[in-house]
Amino acid sequence: MTPIPLLLGFVIMSLASLAIYAKGAHSGPLRGHTLVHSAVPFIAATAYLCMYLGVGNLIKPDDSVTYLARYVDWALTTPLLLAGVVSSAYLGAREQEGQAGFVASIVTLDVMMIVAGLIASLAPYGTLKWVFFAWSCAAFVGVLYLLWKPLANIAGQHPAIGAAYRKNIGFLTVLWLIYPVVFAIGPEGIWMVSDAAAIWIFLVLDVLAKVVYAFTSERKLHAALAKSGA
Repeated sequence: MTPIPLLLGFVIMSLASLAIYAKGAHSGPLRGHTLVHSAVPFIAATAYLCMYLGVGNLIKPDDSVTYLARYVDWALTTPLLLAGVVSSAYLGAREQEGQAGFVASIVTLDVMMIVAGLIASLAPYGTLKWVFFAWSCAAFVGVLYLLWKPLANIAGQHPAIGAAYRKNIGFLTVLWLIYPVVFAIGPEGIWMVSDAAAIWIFLVLDVLAKVVYAFTSERKLHAALAKSGA
């Protein structure tokens, strides 16, 4: 295990949680955005602390490690991020009908994606691992469809909101597409890269998806709301 990036992840996420709340909106339509996005790195900080202390780190017969705290983190933080994305799509909508249904469906697909990924990680190398990896990817495709098709159409009811929405989900989509690639080439997959390298890559991705995204997405949405006069 590589303790330095795990401890670094704990420190970065802890400070980021405070910074996002301090710098974010405390009134108006983006207040919920701030609250959600400050909670996300706090959860991630807890996961990094668990991994650093060895809590829930399962060493498998092939000497690869499944970090259970990482999957718990993803199962909590990605639904929060997606709920925030759905909410942002409706900022420019003429009607709010259907928002709860989109949140429920996209969160369900997301959680199933994480659970299937965990099963793939725990499964021994072979067909079973790649069946569940493929099933996890299938759920991810469903998430992307909802983000880029019906929700993008809803956000696009107002041009400024729609443009900000597409930029935000474009940023997240690129990052989230890298996660399964790292899984596949890392120790949980074909082991092309070491566990230490995978930890560093996931740390960078987490910082971008949970910290940088929080600041940049709120800035884009704030500008879009100002432009729309909302």
